[in-house]
Amino acid sequence: MKTRAAVVEGPGQPFRLSELQIDEPRSDEILVRVKAVGLCHTDITMKMMLPEEMFPRVFGHEGAGVVEAVGADVRGVKVGDHVVMSFRSCRECERCQAGAVGYCRQAMALNYLGYRSDGSTTFHRDGAAVAGSFFGQSSFSELAIASPDNVVVVDPDVDLSTAAPFGCGFQTGAGAVLNTIDPDQASSLVIYGAGAVGLSAVAAARARRVQTILAVDTKDSRLEAAAGLGAVGVNPSELPDGSFVERIRELTGGGATAGVDTTAVPQVIKQAVRALAPRGTLVVVGLGAPEIELDAVDLMQNGKIVRGCIEGDSDPKTMIPELLGMYRAGDLPLGSLVTTYRFDQINEAVEDVEAGRVVKPVLVL
Repeated sequence: MKTRAAVVEGPGQPFRLSELQIDEPRSDEILVRVKAVGLCHTDITMKMMLPEEMFPRVFGHEGAGVVEAVGADVRGVKVGDHVVMSFRSCRECERCQAGAVGYCRQAMALNYLGYRSDGSTTFHRDGAAVAGSFFGQSSFSELAIASPDNVVVVDPDVDLSTAAPFGCGFQTGAGAVLNTIDPDQASSLVIYGAGAVGLSAVAAARARRVQTILAVDTKDSRLEAAAGLGAVGVNPSELPDGSFVERIRELTGGGATAGVDTTAVPQVIKQAVRALAPRGTLVVVGLGAPEIELDAVDLMQNGKIVRGCIEGDSDPKTMIPELLGMYRAGDLPLGSLVTTYRFDQINEAVEDVEAGRVVKPVLVL
């Protein structure tokens, strides 16, 4: 079968629309006609970070669409179903069995390497393999091959352009608050980075009626969006040098109960830990710098916790329906963050989100 996909030919290169051949779904696979797909920071970061030998490649991991075909062994998904696609997990290892599907032992192979477990790719061009299977979908394509473990059936009346980002970005931010931190109303929560993930965390904190919610960003447009979701904005660039941590402590009554870092900037993380109250927790969800420096004395003497978090510690099978239910009830107003683009405007969408002109770009096919 033919499909049109946004292909990255090499590290750091732009997305280019190209006609590819896509396999028919195997017995344990699902073919989805993609209707909308979110552009996530991970797509942009990974196309810069991966080595030359892992290209050409199709990214995209926040796909939503309509099932076009299912393999003979697939259960629970049928042709015509509307679905949101998320990350893959084996569902069999001890971590998956314990509910920690984001930490699956097979996570790297299933989500990042670019091919099936037998070494084959789902895409080809002129007889040559094109890497796909990104998060088990590679949904920057009109057609995508997915699996039962990363496909979530949703109601047909759900707007797929709004639902698509729940597959990763919205799930990550909201899940970090609802699952990992699990705050009560008396908590104080600081979100570092007010992009799509950070603002999802803000919205989830407001849904939990957290008393004090701060959003930290250097872009006023992002802080305005955070204010619309119920947070107090803090722009570090407008504060005197060396006063940022004290400002956070002042606004949180002595230090934050918890924080969520979406920036992956080492200096931001270091300051975020310093701004915690004793026994406070910082949850790190950003992908970026591989090393950070922390004050070990502060960490130990004040009983602080710094922990990583994949996909909001969520199981998409239960989390995506829960979050969409909150969205439809008005408790998670994330639709306002979405700006739609045509598929052929993908590079424009990248430029706009990196410049801070939009929060969550979604490509509509």
